[in-house]
Parts: sequence; C-alpha cells; structure tokens
Amino acid sequence: MPVDPKRTFKPIGIAVLTVSDTRTSADDTSGDILCERVRKAGHNLVARAIETDDVPRIVSRLRNWLDDRQVDAVVITGGTGLTGRDVTPEALDMIKDKDIPGFGELFRWISYKSIGTSTVQSRACAVTARGKYIFALPGSNGAVKDGWDGILAEQLDSRNTPCNFVELMPRLREI
Repeated sequence: MPVDPKRTFKPIGIAVLTVSDTRTSADDTSGDILCERVRKAGHNLVARAIETDDVPRIVSRLRNWLDDRQVDAVVITGGTGLTGRDVTPEALDMIKDKDIPGFGELFRWISYKSIGTSTVQSRACAVTARGKYIFALPGSNGAVKDGWDGILAEQLDSRNTPCNFVELMPRLREI
C-alpha cells in the first residue's frame, strides 16, 4: 500500500451489514471478519446488523444508516450472488446516487486469483448514496477478506496515495 507518512490517518465511521436468510449473530463469521478488520485498521465500527434477503428490509436498514451522522460508509456481506434470494444489488439500486463500477471489476479480478472463473457468479458492487459509500461483498469469508484486504483497507485509508475514498467524502454531495 503506497502510504504517504506525511498524511494523517482519519478514522471513519463504518457500519457492517450481513444479508442472509440463515446467519445469526452466533455464526456470522463473515461479519465477524469485517468487524475485526474495521477495528484493526483504526476505523470506528458504529453499527452492525443482520437482515434477511429482503429488499424492503435491506433498504430500510440502509436508509436509517444513511441518516446516521456517525456512519460514513457501509460494508455489506452477502446477497450478491445469482440465486433468486440474492437481492443486495437490487436494494442498492433503490437508494444509490452513483455506481462505483471499478469496485466490482477490481473485486472480481482479485477474486479470480482465489477462486478462478467462479468469480463471474459474483455481483459485488459499490455505490454512493447521500454522500456516503456502500460496498457490497459476497458472503463467504474468503470474499470478505479479498474485498477488505485487496481494496477497502487501502481506499479507506486517508494516507493512501495517489488518491483514496476518504479524501473524496466531503465532495460526494456536490452538484
């Protein structure tokens, strides 16, 4: 990671959402991995929840977090596959301002190194909504590690050069 030691690390507030019909707080290992990495990176874990694969429930949770001044970004694990119950990208379509297509493209490139062509089954994606970031990763532990370690750890570090998501945050609402 190209970190500029002259820059100051700026922790942001991150909420973690697990989208699953089967996970509970007792066995949400991908959510646990994300929370651990958020804290280890020095960010503030401001909220964590589990929602079923249900568009209205996901949208409601995200809207609440978008209204929360402590939340700067949301990282979602789950619901990005191809089955009928996988609806995270559809929920994001209902609240997004802009897509961040490079996130999904880069995630699949990184994931290809781990799982080969099976990565084409992923609909990992990212959007901005009301001046905040929302990143959606597949629900597997490996995918969460690939997404955080390979993309988010760097892009959510204000010291990362030549640019990063954090430095853009004040300007996300510009028209």
